[in-house]
Amino acid sequence: MHIRKAVSADAEELCSLLNEIILAGGTTALETPLTAAEFADWFIDGEFPLVCHVAEHDRSPAGFQSLSLYGDPPIGHADIATFARVNPKIPGVGRALFPATLAAAGELGLEFINATIRADNVGGLAYYTKMGFEPYDRLIQVPLLDGTPVDRVKKRFRVDAKRRPASPA
Repeated sequence: MHIRKAVSADAEELCSLLNEIILAGGTTALETPLTAAEFADWFIDGEFPLVCHVAEHDRSPAGFQSLSLYGDPPIGHADIATFARVNPKIPGVGRALFPATLAAAGELGLEFINATIRADNVGGLAYYTKMGFEPYDRLIQVPLLDGTPVDRVKKRFRVDAKRRPASPA
């Protein structure tokens, strides 16, 4: 798997990957598909994104991971978002992306990376735990667009040169 920084030209393909995940439902707080322009603004070159990495498998995007300042996090903190292609699923995309994201976080001088995960996203909760994120807060009964309440689990990773995520299984 090849990891590289995302560029504006990736927006259409990565947006398609993300929209497939959104339409499948159940794993992301995003519920409305994005346009390629919205995707670029949110994840690549808008006001809030800090960095976005793409994982390529057989010269095709397998997933992406971004750090952003959306939602005005405290100084020294950034939010992470990780998305892996649904079909065909490729194991290990998130594990492959995290070292590049962690290195970027260190270069940016971040102290913490925050992940906010839907409580019903079992795979997402397991992924962030495996990468070394620790729970620190919970948002109770955040309504989905249809009104269904779903908790959000907040986990964070301390950016520290001495500490690295668990090695791939």
